[in-house]
Amino acid sequence: MRDVAVLGVGMHPFGKFEDKSVTDLCRAATSRALKDAGIQWRDIQAITAASSRFSGGKGWGLNGNDVMEDMGPTGAPVYNMSAGCAAGGNAFNVGYSLVAGGVYDIVLVVGGEKMPKGFIQTSGIADETDPEYLRQVCVGVPGPAFWAMLCLRRMSNFGTTEEQLAKVAVKAHQVAQHNGNARFRQLFSVEDVLKSKPVSWPLRLYEICPVSDGAAAAVLCSGDIARKYTTKPVWVASSAVATANFHDGLPRNLSTIIPPGHSQHTEASNAVKKAFEKAGLGPRDVNFVELQDNTVYYELAFPEEWGFCQPGESDKLVEQGETLPTGKLPINPSGGFLCFGEATTAMGVFQVCELTWQLRGEAGARQVPNAKVGLAQTLGLGLNATAAILKR
Repeated sequence: MRDVAVLGVGMHPFGKFEDKSVTDLCRAATSRALKDAGIQWRDIQAITAASSRFSGGKGWGLNGNDVMEDMGPTGAPVYNMSAGCAAGGNAFNVGYSLVAGGVYDIVLVVGGEKMPKGFIQTSGIADETDPEYLRQVCVGVPGPAFWAMLCLRRMSNFGTTEEQLAKVAVKAHQVAQHNGNARFRQLFSVEDVLKSKPVSWPLRLYEICPVSDGAAAAVLCSGDIARKYTTKPVWVASSAVATANFHDGLPRNLSTIIPPGHSQHTEASNAVKKAFEKAGLGPRDVNFVELQDNTVYYELAFPEEWGFCQPGESDKLVEQGETLPTGKLPINPSGGFLCFGEATTAMGVFQVCELTWQLRGEAGARQVPNAKVGLAQTLGLGLNATAAILKR
């Protein structure tokens, strides 16, 4: 396997853009990634794209082909990946594998989305064999209600308070104010969060991520090419894709038998574990983490499940400011999903952009001091998950 570097990254700011198509968003992100890499569109030998049913792609999830036609048909092959909210990380994994395996020397990874309003639905089809459909329609548990149950379990197990949950959102906005690509950059106090509209107790409006429009892109290349363009490349230490274990799945939503500190989402833990093993690294080697914070709960639970701290310890880390960029365990220095809003297929690539900027020392006021190793993680519909570790 060859060394793989992230040569360039680009992003279209997140928000709601009624006058722009998903292809417009992807064009902006792609053009910025090409400029950042110092290459031309014709230099791209293949495209791996995150795709979904929500927007673009000719109605078939062919977002990569839309990008190719828009930027200019060059004959390069297109690989369209669909993995729900893990699609961006999945596309990154395929792009990484193609370069590492010597199939191509330069690959574009791109993800873009325009999200419909309201809660994210599954297929929208009354399929009695789909457990996600049954969970939402028959049990009446959309995403926020599921997250609320996880929060209540944590509150019972560890004594986590509503104020501590709110402080995760406060921290997210504290760093997002310095990120021009973030959608929500206003500062919140704990009182502001606690007074926001209730969604599913104990979760309030400011403690769950909204849906957004956005796009991100990254140019991956072989080590030999990277050294021709830069003296300080950002390397892909590992990239992993995983699904859940047999004992996971729908029952996890209501089960009370999972011991404290054990994973509620084994697909995420499986992906992170694989990424550590492939990179030959562990939690102590990581300087910062970009994780999927659809809700404040995940910023508390995931670091414990992955071995960054002991079960129940995350509450104290948030209280002490240790999850800020200047703390001992910086989490989501970008502002995370809470401040960007989720543009499903773009999120895994959005995380790669943030890791790259941090590792280059280009993150400005949200910079993690002396960042050398960063971890990115996503999970999506179908019990999909991805993890990637970048280093300098």
